[in-house]
Amino acid sequence: MPTEQYHEPAHELSDSTRTFVRMITSVIEEAEAISWYEQRISVEKDEEAKAIMKNAQNEEFKHFGMDLEFLLRKKPAWREMMKTILFTEGDIVAKGEEAED
Repeated sequence: MPTEQYHEPAHELSDSTRTFVRMITSVIEEAEAISWYEQRISVEKDEEAKAIMKNAQNEEFKHFGMDLEFLLRKKPAWREMMKTILFTEGDIVAKGEEAED
């Protein structure tokens, strides 16, 4: 049964590709959840509620990181590119251009 998750017929995709797509979708969903919590935290007046939301947002961020690590382990070229950009100092755009080389 096709879903919006796939752009090609699912039955024609390998198991590893379907897993990869699921993880990409999970990254997107985690990023959306992080954004939703950021917005809620921004407007929440009750400090206890805000603390709970911050805790939940941190959980989503952890899941985002785990999903991203999974994808980078499956795509070594992506990992090499990210090493040039992530956890570095300096101009982010310049680092991105350097990573493309």
